[in-house]
Amino acid sequence: MENKSKRDEVIELANKLFIYTDYQQWDKLLDEVLTENIWFDMSSLGAGEGKKFPAKEICTMWKNGFAGIDAVHHQAGNYLVNFAAEPIEANVFCYAIALHYKNAATQGKTREFVGSYDLHCVLTDKGWRIDSFTYKVKYVNGNVDFK
Repeated sequence: MENKSKRDEVIELANKLFIYTDYQQWDKLLDEVLTENIWFDMSSLGAGEGKKFPAKEICTMWKNGFAGIDAVHHQAGNYLVNFAAEPIEANVFCYAIALHYKNAATQGKTREFVGSYDLHCVLTDKGWRIDSFTYKVKYVNGNVDFK
């Protein structure tokens, strides 16, 4: 029997967010990572103000956004985890780099996004799930428009 701490469990949840996104495993994101509705804020990338979205809609946005991209790779670390007074909620902060690769691009085959994530996790009857997601970009580099 594996014995994980609550901290280990929420860090693994954050890692699943990135790994399942990289492999476009949308059903796993919906079943194992996200709550049904998510506070979603990527305004630092010009995506409009943060608001609540159905998780299925977020997965569809990502699926469409990654169409035509040959590879996506997230690397996350420097996790800071804080639990609420009731240990059924956790705030997770981490740094992350996302690399995108498109072989057909003619002005550079890669782009990179460097920033941080603020995730809010809740303990549900299915285990820990993310119910709030905020991305804060530090910089974007490379062939941003994949021309």
